[in-house]
Amino acid sequence: MTNPAAPVARHAERWPASLALLACAALYLALPNRLAVGPKWILPVVIILPLIPLSLRRHRHPDDSPWVRRVTIGLIVVINLVNVVSVGLLVHLLLDATVNQGRNLIYSAVSVWVTNIIVFALWFWEVDRGGPTVRGTSSEGFADIQFPQMENPHLAPDGWGPSFVDYLYTAFANGTSFAPADAMPLSARVKALFAMESIVSLVTIAVVAARAVNILT
Repeated sequence: MTNPAAPVARHAERWPASLALLACAALYLALPNRLAVGPKWILPVVIILPLIPLSLRRHRHPDDSPWVRRVTIGLIVVINLVNVVSVGLLVHLLLDATVNQGRNLIYSAVSVWVTNIIVFALWFWEVDRGGPTVRGTSSEGFADIQFPQMENPHLAPDGWGPSFVDYLYTAFANGTSFAPADAMPLSARVKALFAMESIVSLVTIAVVAARAVNILT
């Protein structure tokens, strides 16, 4: 369903999301083999190869082929699933590791936690109001996330719309506080995403904190 009040022709740039995907690939390569799902080179290759054709155009446009969004969402799904598996392996190894191993795994947990934030920033960016292809045009859907500038238009320039940085900060705030901060989820699908991010983040932080206390005592 469209929103007739939506601003027209504000196209989203591709490079922030592409950079976020590359960051996920780099963080995955930094993980020890014990936290990897299969050979470590597979996920970076799966991420990087589709980025080559996806990056040929600077902006996401309403006239983009449907496969562009499908491939992007597919990449996010793959990274999300792999990261959840890494969290499970991390919990198992942290509970069974020696003190020296525990220290190294705690460092790895930081990579897993940061990846979790980036992945859900990508989810929010791709889902909100129908995604970057139509967001900011007359074809955009109803808002899935309510930003402060939407409630108080006088706080933002005319025609303001959320950028990838806004979604990244939203994911960071939700991943640290385990609850919405300044941006509020409105739709059921985004509420589910907020909940999933909080669960993964809570498990990671709680287990790491418990292990850190064990190492220091």
